[in-house]
Amino acid sequence: MSDPLRQELLEIFAGRATRRYGLSEINQLQHALQAAALAEADGAPPATVLASLLHDVGHMIHRLGEDPAARGVDDVHESLGADWLAERFGPDVSEPVRLHVAAKRYLCAAEPDYFGKLSPDSVRSLALQGGPMSAAEVADFRRHPQFAEAVRLRRYDEAAKDPRARTPDFDHFLRHVPACRQP
Repeated sequence: MSDPLRQELLEIFAGRATRRYGLSEINQLQHALQAAALAEADGAPPATVLASLLHDVGHMIHRLGEDPAARGVDDVHESLGADWLAERFGPDVSEPVRLHVAAKRYLCAAEPDYFGKLSPDSVRSLALQGGPMSAAEVADFRRHPQFAEAVRLRRYDEAAKDPRARTPDFDHFLRHVPACRQP
């Protein structure tokens, strides 16, 4: 018997993740696989590996067309994706996804050299997402229970844009689904 959640994830990523990922020379699926592979290589827990794989699902389920950021529209993919994931997985998967944009804003404020490491599409979207955090926002963000995993996910996200990277396939990472499902 086939798992409906696994099938749903395969349909989303096979059907919609072949579009180009922002200004990068990779597509959404390659980006997702690279982020998950980086998390796995780093020894991250299964929920973080799965969150890394699925962190941009919001880009694939919104109805704003391709590359809304180029039109000056923030697709709030982090909230849309996290809400979708929260219906299917526990907070260890959904909340780092919800916070991965905030983690970018945090890192730009907390680490002086982080902004210089951002890809052109991340710089473009940062302006739409509120820019670097204020000191008060930094303090609030650090108190969130998923703060550390969100920052960890953000670092994988930013590094997952190599057109020559080789990764395991999507199915390899779906083995984490049963352990991370919402009860």
